[in-house]
Amino acid sequence: MNRTPLHTALSLSLALFSTSSFAHFGLMECWFEQDRSEVHCKTGWTDGGHASNYDIKLFDYDDNLLAIERTDAQSRVQFPTPAGDFYLVFDPGHESPVEVDVVEMKDR
Repeated sequence: MNRTPLHTALSLSLALFSTSSFAHFGLMECWFEQDRSEVHCKTGWTDGGHASNYDIKLFDYDDNLLAIERTDAQSRVQFPTPAGDFYLVFDPGHESPVEVDVVEMKDR
């Protein structure tokens, strides 16, 4: 096939832009409210965007799924604090999952 410089430039541009659309990773920060009765988390992307409408999963240390909540329009989610140790997972599906362990969480 005989390629023109315009065709080559267009192909290269499409390749660059298609990979850059997935060049961000998920972030999640979780904390306890002051009375420790609830766990709150905020999700997002490394490019600063919101991660709305994603499932956040709450597991105990035996890897039992305790709860699933979906992030709201502000990329926030909350859970009642479970008894015992736990961790939370934000898995956007196209990148590496983000895990936050109870020992990493602070009071707010």
